[in-house]
Amino acid sequence: APPSRATLIDEAVAAARAAAAAADTLAALRAAISGFEPCGLRATATHSVCVEGPEQAPLMLIGEAPDADEDRSGHPFAGESGALVTTMFASIGIDRAHLLAAPIIPWRPPGGRPPSVAEARICLPFIQRAIVLARPGRVVLLGNLAISLITGQNTTAARMRGRWRDITVPAGPDGAPATTLPALSMRHPLQLRASATARRDAWKDMLLIRETIGNMPLKS
Repeated sequence: APPSRATLIDEAVAAARAAAAAADTLAALRAAISGFEPCGLRATATHSVCVEGPEQAPLMLIGEAPDADEDRSGHPFAGESGALVTTMFASIGIDRAHLLAAPIIPWRPPGGRPPSVAEARICLPFIQRAIVLARPGRVVLLGNLAISLITGQNTTAARMRGRWRDITVPAGPDGAPATTLPALSMRHPLQLRASATARRDAWKDMLLIRETIGNMPLKS
């Protein structure tokens, strides 16, 4: 009998974990993502959108699934969302060029629909490995999907925002210890148009980031 859908998904997840674990640099991880075929999203997306920015940056921004601008350009936080991120961090004296950035999954789902549970499971090992390899000081999760997948909780930015919480990221099947680091949950920049309350909360979160990183050196 042909394998069931559940079996195929489990095999794709296992393949993603193996491909991610085999990457020992961010460049190798990008190559693994670009060549990964078991996830159907790769075939329909224009580009694979991967982590960008200086390794060991004080912050790594993780956003939602790529939107049309990110898919078209191949870069995280492109277009309107990118302009908003740049403005938000400039308002607290931080140049976005000093930060790492990545989408929670590498490929835009067709039509911009939300990724399925199976698609999210398959893609999760790639962003987890990106965190391990990039070695940021802290992580900022922008949007409900990024928050839910990285924390493993079915929750929202409105519930999780306001303080740093430790997250634990698997190192992969190479025997290395897991990585634990602080993460801050925020609404995605494109969600800030929803209400004045959302914008006030975002400003409070930005001030928390500024207070937390303090005089932490930013690479030029």
